[in-house]
Amino acid sequence: MSSGKYTGFSDIAKQAMMQPQESMLEVKNKKNKLYIGIPKETSFQENRIALTPLSVALLVNNGHEVILESNAGKAAKFLDKDYSEQGAQIVFDTKKVYEADIIIKIAPPTLQEIEMMKPGQILISALQLATLKADCLQALLNKKVTALCFEHLLDEGGCLTVIRAMSEIVGATSILIAAEYLSNVFDGKGLMLGGITGVPPTEIVILGAGTVGEYAARTALALGAEVKVFDPSIYKLRRLQNNIGSRVFTSVVQPIVLEKAITTCDVAIGAIRAEDGRSPCIVSEATVSRMKPNSVIIDVSIDQGGCFETSEVTNHTHPVFRKYDVIHYCVPNIASRVARTATYALTNIFAPILLDIGEQGGVKNVIWQKSGIRDAVYIYQGHLTNKHIAERFLLQYKDLDLLIVSNR
Repeated sequence: MSSGKYTGFSDIAKQAMMQPQESMLEVKNKKNKLYIGIPKETSFQENRIALTPLSVALLVNNGHEVILESNAGKAAKFLDKDYSEQGAQIVFDTKKVYEADIIIKIAPPTLQEIEMMKPGQILISALQLATLKADCLQALLNKKVTALCFEHLLDEGGCLTVIRAMSEIVGATSILIAAEYLSNVFDGKGLMLGGITGVPPTEIVILGAGTVGEYAARTALALGAEVKVFDPSIYKLRRLQNNIGSRVFTSVVQPIVLEKAITTCDVAIGAIRAEDGRSPCIVSEATVSRMKPNSVIIDVSIDQGGCFETSEVTNHTHPVFRKYDVIHYCVPNIASRVARTATYALTNIFAPILLDIGEQGGVKNVIWQKSGIRDAVYIYQGHLTNKHIAERFLLQYKDLDLLIVSNR
């Protein structure tokens, strides 16, 4: 084949190659390598863990290092080999874990754990204001840590994302617990929660129209139960109706109406929360004494004191007691009953945050850029940045934004 029309093409190409060519400048990778430690939880019956093996693999594949205390995920049915196969380093010495730059755990750190922490460390954990002790807070301040309380993390919609996730789990699980204790297996009424054709449905009263109440109502309705929801807020009751998408009995807390509903129901669930301090106790001991024999009370608000006057704190080993022949279930940490599901919910929140910290060049940049994370910081480099905590313990408060600007 003739190549006449391409004559001179190779010469032009050679000349072009001899001309000065532009070169790409090296772009430095700003991503920081994170050293993340996951200790085994020491709090009583805390079965959750912050990260699943697949989330660890995601972090490791992005160049980060994860160190895990042996058996940290055992209670959530994640084995050490599950984590090691995904790139985590498994250690048996707890002190070794606390050599990491970032510590992520579920329960607030104890004094013994704070002693193992190093100055300037980053801590991601719960805060639990109701049980926060001044000596633990002061120890964290002395270590000059940066502490993020995951209970205060906000998502893009301004929702407390961890609280929302755990509340969804607790709401649905509370109905399943009620179903167990209504059955003959636990010496209950011998009822199937819900109902079938020709048999009257189970009556369930839910105190509180928040996330717990909404998901408890959803689950109960799906099983065929008759649901009544009480809450002091008309707004919350209306929101619950709209979110569920079906009409349920709702009422503000009218003592006569509430007493009648409680004394005739099969299951009563207490899910009224207080923004600060004790939850309101709206069901008296006299009302409980008139409930039907073998009825079930599940007091989800027991960690804030409970909604029922007869409530007493129980645990997963001995979860119930009887008073006036009414079964009381008052375990404060219901999410740990389904620890694997709760862990999946938590890791969906924490893994992206840790990746952001690495991609943005450190926790300071992430705090500055994302208001949802900034609201969760209660200690920054040893300075108390949560005004509410400062007022409670009479400590000096410093504005977080000003602190970050001054350190830039």
